[in-house]
Amino acid sequence: MNTQFRHHKLSADDESKLVYVKQVCVADLPEEVREQADGLDTLFAVHDSDGQQLALVADRKLAFTLALQHDMQPVTLH
Repeated sequence: MNTQFRHHKLSADDESKLVYVKQVCVADLPEEVREQADGLDTLFAVHDSDGQQLALVADRKLAFTLALQHDMQPVTLH
């Protein structure tokens, strides 16, 4: 089911700038990524509205800062 959802407070241009921040378990990532995780148990992934991963960072604050610095609007994905 691919139901389109339009947030009533966002313009179409704003919606295209939405990115989703999601906590991911390091154990679920490929081995080469796990090796670079420096002992962390979780990382935070930033995804665009199509689900494409844009970044993988150490903490939630960094994920939000990165998105904002690139003129994107981050939201937490549960």
